[in-house]
Amino acid sequence: MSRIDSAEVIITSPGRNFVTLKITTSDGVVGLGDATVNGRELAVASYLTDHVAPLLIGRDPANIEDTWQYLYRGAYWRRGPITMAAVAAVDVALWDIKAKVAGLPLYQLLGGASRKGALAYGHASGTTTEALFDSVRNHLDLGFRAIRIQTGVPGLGQVYGVAGDQRPGQRYDYEPARRNVVAGRALPVEEEWDTAAYLRHIPGVFEAVRHEFGPDLPLLHDGHHRMRPIEAARLARDLEPYRLFWLEDATPGEDPDALRLIRQHSTTPLAIGEVFNTAFDYQTLVTERLIDFVRSAVTHTGGITHMRKLLDFAGLYGIRSGMHGPTDVSPVGMAAALHLDLAIHNFGIQEYMKHSDTTLEVFRTSYTFTDGLLHPGVNPGLGVDLDEDLAARFEYTPAYLPINRTLDGTVHDW
Repeated sequence: MSRIDSAEVIITSPGRNFVTLKITTSDGVVGLGDATVNGRELAVASYLTDHVAPLLIGRDPANIEDTWQYLYRGAYWRRGPITMAAVAAVDVALWDIKAKVAGLPLYQLLGGASRKGALAYGHASGTTTEALFDSVRNHLDLGFRAIRIQTGVPGLGQVYGVAGDQRPGQRYDYEPARRNVVAGRALPVEEEWDTAAYLRHIPGVFEAVRHEFGPDLPLLHDGHHRMRPIEAARLARDLEPYRLFWLEDATPGEDPDALRLIRQHSTTPLAIGEVFNTAFDYQTLVTERLIDFVRSAVTHTGGITHMRKLLDFAGLYGIRSGMHGPTDVSPVGMAAALHLDLAIHNFGIQEYMKHSDTTLEVFRTSYTFTDGLLHPGVNPGLGVDLDEDLAARFEYTPAYLPINRTLDGTVHDW
């Protein structure tokens, strides 16, 4: 009988930081899992190395559900982003092993394909309307059929979610965690924020985008938790004429009453959940139909085992998937999401930001993007290999997402 021989944590930083768990069985089969928590990577690495990896040695890699429950319930301390990312890494690695042993792409073990590919949306942004239009056209040229719209706000400087001037080959359509060193210490960049100016500006942006690109292009927008409930309700109502595919993270999702308020004022579809990490976070939101899309990532929500349960639960209430897929989810985590996307019935859309060329040299992937659709490929397992020699060349460097402050200096939600 096959057993787990080793569980190794690999930290690499080909442009940004990633944490990968590599599990090897006594038969020599290797499985990979993503454990990246942006800005808190070393916490997950320690959790895995010091507390989880020793528990895995000698276990049967085929018993995925039992191992999931063993790690979740047996630790006593449950939930939270660090714990659930660690559990997810083990879970995804074991699914990778199981599919490789079966000689099948992972989605075949999840019930097979329910569609020919996963509709993906890209991130268009600009500091001005003209720059935003250029970004939208660029994404359309790349084949995207759905596009997230983010823009600068007059009177403010750099705004998270909007690409600034980048070096060639380094552009991201939202600002990643940045390596900001002050007096020898890595610290978050602090950005100014003005919700009132944002609320005045955004409806006109969507009016201009609709006028330029027509009524048929699915448009999305991310509020990054920056609004109070009544402000979010106002924006959702103001954006109704532009028929958004969704308004994401309009207000912090841990308060169901806030989402009830938005629902009272608007029919704009709502997406939320990228900072959630278990199905229990969604229970009230799903059963009361306070959201329309689940935004969690496989990497941060207990892996394939738990995400499948969450999405099956959401599907009972007519709620669809919209899994988190920025570049701080590694190609391993992205591949895991795509296998779920292909298999589940209640798929909605998949966020997609292409990783940098350097990242894709370290993580060799089989997934493809064609005519607006992502497909995980037909290679056995996840379809991702890790070049460990190349990964070792890119040392971890602390980086953090920015902090928002209002104009009077108050730390603000985002």
